[in-house]
Amino acid sequence: MNAAVGDRLLVHGNTVGERDRRGEIMEVLSPDGGPPYMVRFDDGHTGLVFPGPDAVVVPK
Repeated sequence: MNAAVGDRLLVHGNTVGERDRRGEIMEVLSPDGGPPYMVRFDDGHTGLVFPGPDAVVVPK
């Protein structure tokens, strides 16, 4: 998984009834574009994310 600043991260809910989470990648902490990423989610929360298999990077 590779990303750039400004790409969107979509994390699918992994249990029944759990909503997907979406956010903008604010910082890529690996020189090759790999994780971890600093993400500002649409709900206003910002956090360091190590995306799992339930996550997708959507290019800007």
